Amino acid sequence: MTLTVGELRTALSGTVFAPEDAGYDEARRLWNAEHVREPAVIAQVHSAEDVQAAVRYAVAEGLEIAVRGGGHNMAGLSSVDGGLMIDLSRLNQVAVDPEARRARVGGGALLRDLDGATQEHGLAVPAGIVSHTGVGGLTLGGGMGLLTRMHGLSIDNLESIQVVTADGSILRAAEDENADLFWAVRGGGGNFGVVTEFEFRLHRVGPIVNYGIAFWGQEQGSEMLRAARDVIPALPREVNVVIACLNAPPAPFVPAEHHFKLGYALVMVGFGSPEQHAEAMARIRGLVPPLFEFATPMPYAAVQQLLDEPNAWGAFHYEKGTYLEALTDAAIDVITDQVPRKTSPMSATMFYHLDQGYLETPDDATAFSGQRGERYAMFVIATTPVLEALEPERAWARSFWDAMQPHAISIGSYVNGMAEPEEARIRASYGDKYDRLVELKRKYDPDNVFHRNQNINPAAAGS
Repeated sequence: MTLTVGELRTALSGTVFAPEDAGYDEARRLWNAEHVREPAVIAQVHSAEDVQAAVRYAVAEGLEIAVRGGGHNMAGLSSVDGGLMIDLSRLNQVAVDPEARRARVGGGALLRDLDGATQEHGLAVPAGIVSHTGVGGLTLGGGMGLLTRMHGLSIDNLESIQVVTADGSILRAAEDENADLFWAVRGGGGNFGVVTEFEFRLHRVGPIVNYGIAFWGQEQGSEMLRAARDVIPALPREVNVVIACLNAPPAPFVPAEHHFKLGYALVMVGFGSPEQHAEAMARIRGLVPPLFEFATPMPYAAVQQLLDEPNAWGAFHYEKGTYLEALTDAAIDVITDQVPRKTSPMSATMFYHLDQGYLETPDDATAFSGQRGERYAMFVIATTPVLEALEPERAWARSFWDAMQPHAISIGSYVNGMAEPEEARIRASYGDKYDRLVELKRKYDPDNVFHRNQNINPAAAGS
């Protein structure tokens, strides 16, 4: 016996929206304004049991399912036309046990919810760098950010999950229970169910950390990148550096003559002593003098929110990423040739150097889409304020990605950075893990109920 929409409303403790209901348009809205979806039903759930009822309803009715956490999916896969959106945004509680250094986090929590609750106790878990990102989507793909050099990825700090699978079961997955599923969700994305709770290990962080940014002009790009590739790997573990190719923001710490200037920046966040951070800044400054720099102690939670406004809701986005084994001279030549070709000052290219804590989890311990060898994760992010400007920026990002491929490890990338989740790239990203993921998909979701993601197709042939 199947439920009607009215009966689904009765079955849920949360709210059910149909297109004619007040609140529907706000509930269906996504971060990337390019994607405007019209679900037939939105289930704004409050519990795992609500998710269970919503999944069973959608399967019985033959409705395509999308799962929305923070709504940040670049490809707009967290909503669906004519199907059921499971909206986890009200499932956002964070409970911290400071003695055990553990946090239980609802599947719809945002990074700011997680950081806010854990920083009350001087604790944190590695996560992303935009605080209105959803914890769930970020974590299930891997989760890299400012703490990755010290403590690895988000998934490397995951103790257990609660998940609703395609048959409507509510399962716990951890090393000691449903261990195969626990392996798969740590990097396998949303392929295996709707995660309603994460349990994380926490680390001592902050509450005050040392923030610094140094900026070089376009003509200094090659010299700066060559210096950075030598200095960054040798920095102490407590100093994390992100390379950014961008237009200087019109911020108070940026001299007026450099506002919007195209160039290259190093963002340096130090989790050790102020002296250690100052010495790291000095090492870069001494090699290539920047146009300007800024350094200050800052609350960790504030650092995590610095990119919120440049990545605010309502803009139009596209992204392509890849992995580089090294910043070779040839790769740097491509970077400095391609960066000036963008037309939107909102677009940016970022590089995370992955080493130290990233390397300390064995490659086969999780399903993560990147081998645990030292490397750079590259993200080419096209962003425009209006839809009409997006297509030229999309073309720029694709052209940049194509030009980098001779210097990339493979056509694969970090799956969270895929705006176009093509099967060939997904296979390449997971490499030898792909076939195992297919077998687990057949076990936990044989009908591919959860396919609006970087999809592992249960019908895929062996690679």
